[in-house]
Amino acid sequence: MHAQGIGIPKDPGEALKWYRGSADQGTAIAQFNIGEMYATGSGVPKDSAEAVRWYRSAAEQGNAHAQVKLGVMYAHGDGVAKNSTEAAKWYRRAAEGGRCPRPNRLGFI
Repeated sequence: MHAQGIGIPKDPGEALKWYRGSADQGTAIAQFNIGEMYATGSGVPKDSAEAVRWYRSAAEQGNAHAQVKLGVMYAHGDGVAKNSTEAAKWYRRAAEGGRCPRPNRLGFI
């Protein structure tokens, strides 16, 4: 609600506080959301390497959106060294889990 300003004023700093509390408990969606904040610079300084770190935490737990985002980061060399093999690995994990939000990514490796 704080991240999107639903029913309250938009406050990325407050959203980050709540996401971190949940992420520290291992919640993959919170880890993904923190990755999004660092990837876009929403409420925090833009930091692709930090986005990768949070996406990886969520992706390793099976979060398909994080797996795809991590694949994108590897495909473009954003926050990590460009690596099409790693990109394909993360796209494939999302697709094999049957939860891939963008299965067409596998064809672009």
